[in-house]
Amino acid sequence: MLGGQPIIILRENVERNRGLEAQRSNIAAAKAIASAVRTTLGPRGMDKMLVSGTGDVTITNDGATILSEIAVQHPGAKMVIEVARAQDEEVGDGTTTAVVLVGSLMEQSERLIVQKIHPTLIAQGYRMGMEKALAILDDLAITIDPYDRANLIRIADTAMTGKSIESVKGKLNGIVVDAVMTIAEQKDGSILADEDNILIKKQTGDTMDDAELVRGAVLDKTRFSDDMPRKVTNARVALVATQMEIKKTQVKAKIRISSRDQVSAFSAQEREALKKLADAVIDSGANVLLCQKSIADAVGYYLAKGGVLAVDDVPEKDMKFAALALNAEIVNKAEDLTSESLGVAELVEQPDDIEIIKISGCENPKAVTILLRGSTEYLLDELERAVVDGTRVVMDAMEDGKMLAGGGSVETELLMKIRDYAATVGGRVQLAIEAYAAAFEVIPQTLAENSGFNPLDKLVELKTAHAKGKKYAGLNVYNGKIIDMLKEGVVEPHRSKRQSIQSSAEAAILLIRVDDMMITQQKMPAGIPPL
Repeated sequence: MLGGQPIIILRENVERNRGLEAQRSNIAAAKAIASAVRTTLGPRGMDKMLVSGTGDVTITNDGATILSEIAVQHPGAKMVIEVARAQDEEVGDGTTTAVVLVGSLMEQSERLIVQKIHPTLIAQGYRMGMEKALAILDDLAITIDPYDRANLIRIADTAMTGKSIESVKGKLNGIVVDAVMTIAEQKDGSILADEDNILIKKQTGDTMDDAELVRGAVLDKTRFSDDMPRKVTNARVALVATQMEIKKTQVKAKIRISSRDQVSAFSAQEREALKKLADAVIDSGANVLLCQKSIADAVGYYLAKGGVLAVDDVPEKDMKFAALALNAEIVNKAEDLTSESLGVAELVEQPDDIEIIKISGCENPKAVTILLRGSTEYLLDELERAVVDGTRVVMDAMEDGKMLAGGGSVETELLMKIRDYAATVGGRVQLAIEAYAAAFEVIPQTLAENSGFNPLDKLVELKTAHAKGKKYAGLNVYNGKIIDMLKEGVVEPHRSKRQSIQSSAEAAILLIRVDDMMITQQKMPAGIPPL
């Protein structure tokens, strides 16, 4: 107000929430997103059915998939979903844990705000609690040999448990671990595994038990001609980037033919040129050809006559992947082929039941393919999500060489030790640190609740076990007993838990400090009344 007249700064279509109203709005949004995925947490979590506007149905309990499919408008809710997206991109697992933690932290902050504790002090306490939690987490980490297959299988098993494809996880665990161990490389004393070097192919039909690890590449293509062999053993594979046909000239040209002999000579010369292209492949010693561009019919005829299995119009991405798998070189022209540029595989075949080209048994492949099969698309999609989660956590464990016990044991240890730490800090910040510690109770409570047990009773039992020094004690969700999770083999990568703790705390701190929300509403076209 100025001289009794109101001063309008914001436009009419801007909605403004200030102070406690803005804080409660963000808290409610974070709690709503957390409650949407909370029931999916753990081995006995429930599934969600997501139906898109086009009618596509997705059934899953994967937190990242659920949150990526739902549409939200609230800015606070979008930030929580961003936490899940970042968690999925960085480590590939732990998205539900991260989101549930954000919701719990915001719920604890609501209690503190009611007690008249300033949001700045809450943010300070949360940050101090997070730093202490990360330090405790590093102490709890168990160092493992990056090539310890038994431990890696346990890590993959934990990531896949609770999925609807659990019946075949015993087979998938070994496939996932072998795939990652095959493509992992040692550089400067550290291990690097590129997820792009593991290709997942899905085929409808047969059962999930038919999943297999192909030490090579699988192409969604068929052989160029039915006259070519369906199966080639001891394959030597050539990869050519350009088309295998007579190229058109860059300029317009006309050929004047005045006699029948000239027609015959012209056709013979063209056939000879095409035969040379086929001979270049055959003379290099190749019995399999992958061509990125088209192959002329005549070239295909000569290749078939020479016993070569050829595939044309192979996408560039598949060509590069095949080159990695075969340790082969992609040449520009067939004339550039040499025996050194060829890749070697035990078998290249086009199976009778499905239209694919399978290249298997490559020597020291730098890329591999996991071939999944299932009776329905819904099942295949969930199978793929489980395999992706499994490969990512195995990569994390191999690269870091560290793992943690699961089953809520880490969260219970954190909440007890952070509470002890809070007692050493004076002032109101102590209350914020205690609230940060209390937020971790949501994980063991949710595991118990989703398994049909009393969450309060199980939390008390867990605290009692940890107070006696049993730092690996966690909840067996099948019988409700408190057991040693490390002995049980319920383990997860250190990186996943660290990322979920860090990203959830940072998101909560960011949201707590917001005391003014100015949301610009979309203007309605003239003449259309608002609903």
